[in-house]
Amino acid sequence: MGGETWSEWPFQEVIDFQEGPGILAKDFRENGVPLIRLSGLDRVGSVLNGCNYLDPETVKKRWAHFALQQGDILLSTSASLGRIAVVGEDAVGAIAYTGLIRMRPRDGRLYAQFIRYLLEGPEFQRQAEMVGVGSVIRHFGPMHLRKMSVRLPPPPEQRAIVHILGSLDDKIELNRQMNETLQAMARALFKSWFVDFDPVRAKVERRDLGLPKPLADIFPSSFEDSELGEIPKGWKVLGLDEIARFLNGLALQKYPPADGETLPVIKIAQLRAGNTKGADRASMDVPPDYVVHDEDVLFSWSGSLECVLWAGGKGALNQHLFKVTSVNFPKWFFYLWIGEHLPSFRRIAAAKATTMGHIQRHHLSEAKVVVPPSELLIAADQHFRPLIDAIPKRLVQSRSLIVLRDELLPRLVSGDVRIENAEKFLEQTA
Repeated sequence: MGGETWSEWPFQEVIDFQEGPGILAKDFRENGVPLIRLSGLDRVGSVLNGCNYLDPETVKKRWAHFALQQGDILLSTSASLGRIAVVGEDAVGAIAYTGLIRMRPRDGRLYAQFIRYLLEGPEFQRQAEMVGVGSVIRHFGPMHLRKMSVRLPPPPEQRAIVHILGSLDDKIELNRQMNETLQAMARALFKSWFVDFDPVRAKVERRDLGLPKPLADIFPSSFEDSELGEIPKGWKVLGLDEIARFLNGLALQKYPPADGETLPVIKIAQLRAGNTKGADRASMDVPPDYVVHDEDVLFSWSGSLECVLWAGGKGALNQHLFKVTSVNFPKWFFYLWIGEHLPSFRRIAAAKATTMGHIQRHHLSEAKVVVPPSELLIAADQHFRPLIDAIPKRLVQSRSLIVLRDELLPRLVSGDVRIENAEKFLEQTA
């Protein structure tokens, strides 16, 4: 067990907190001082995501005392109580909108970075729920925090807890950033080779392709006419549904969960979240074709149209989702071609006068792709497969890290698990 005891304090005695000002839309500007909104607290990327802007002179006169500092913690209080974010260097001087509470420690009793984990811990959540007993919390504000308390370990143990949980968060964030980079690299290279035909154009213009000679030699040196206009000689035009099988999901109420093992139902909500947390369940009798596994390509054809490399674990494919496979073409090829057509699919769905826009089968046929000879596909495979295959693998790793983090956090911040000799632990991990 840790040596020093934990101590309990009124929330307002150890944490300085302030709700963002009420600012009207008429004060918004095209640029200036960022005004952080709820969308900036999505736990990925910068808190500036989705921000508005304010006039710097108006901020100086009216809201200067609301300016954020690096390391401040933001807590959402309305509509989505409990979203938490840390203010990074890019958001220093920004203003948090109403509905967001800025927090920072008052003194050395509280380590600044420990606040975010304190807010996610079971004790804070329990008190927040108690405040709202008998009513729907439409706005959780400073008045509620003044009634609450926090139980704190000694500062060295706070720093040790932050090191453990922060290391997991850092790895999860690094995986996210790496996946963004891999996606961008794969899409840029794919567009260059198979959409813009840059290597072929370079050959026509007698320029260096910048590719290894064996690969460069496979690209043709001329174009020919097609229904899409000029395409590389020897290549062909097919419909998207001719290069892959688009298997529509089932109405899974026909497979109700039975006693024993069940499958989570993967719907559009699970696709967007990337996990099956809180999903409905289906029986294990779902036909094998409709069982989803990690690394499968899933494409939602209604609502919010998305195409993802699934990494949320085994589940059952619900209607409104396609599982996309192919026996003749590599996964990266049809996955990236779907990505090329997603913007036009979304425009089609948005134009439909229904409550939930969608595309139809004929749109897959009408979405044309340009297919090179198999020799080039085989040669390109060594460039694209490692990029695309690495993405769901990192997502699966992050899924395990998130589970570990979510198991450790409540035990560490409640004191159920103590850190032996925190100062020595910090020295060893420095």
